Amino acid sequence: MDDFLTAFLNVEIVREAWPILWQGFLYTLALSAITVPLGMVGGVILALLSTAGPRGIRWAAAAWTDLFRAIPPLVLLVFLYAGLPFAGLDVGAWGAVAIGFFLNTGAYYGEVLRAGIGSVPRGQVEAARSTGLSQAQALAHVVLPQAVRNVLPDLVSNTLEVVKLTSIASVVALPELLFQARQAQNATYNATPIVAAAIAYFLLLWPLVRLISRLENKAMAGR
Repeated sequence: MDDFLTAFLNVEIVREAWPILWQGFLYTLALSAITVPLGMVGGVILALLSTAGPRGIRWAAAAWTDLFRAIPPLVLLVFLYAGLPFAGLDVGAWGAVAIGFFLNTGAYYGEVLRAGIGSVPRGQVEAARSTGLSQAQALAHVVLPQAVRNVLPDLVSNTLEVVKLTSIASVVALPELLFQARQAQNATYNATPIVAAAIAYFLLLWPLVRLISRLENKAMAGR
């Protein structure tokens, strides 16, 4: 038991590694604050294009969504960070993360929102248009609010996955939580920093997990 505690739950190592672990945690929060809104913006654009655009635009939006849902985000991130410089485009670590998450998570958000828009009865749009609203105004003020409400549990669940996905930023040397935990592990030859990072992720994401459960239960009760 003592060997287990020494290897995985060493309080002294956590105390020594705390400064860089805390720095990594702050980077994870910053990454989440950037990537989630970017994904949402990309998702709204794709959802609107795939439901309200001309037929050719709808097909292009659907193909774009399928493409970036199929490409592993890690591969996309490495390509943006290490591949683009061969073409003379160096976007840097932050740029690679921002672009990669905009493309990948935007595709997932877009599919969720597209389903939400499809769940709103067509009569709602026609009623909104009859009051003098334009197509864009009807979408923004009538359809989208209902669509978001209809798929809110899926949106929150997708946000949870996006925050967890920020850990892959370690491959482009951004000092987020996992990167710093691995640095501490290499310096101490002990797994405790990785365990501490896992606990930090749990504390960060557990409220979202509980929120998803409440939203799903509420949705089931309303049916």
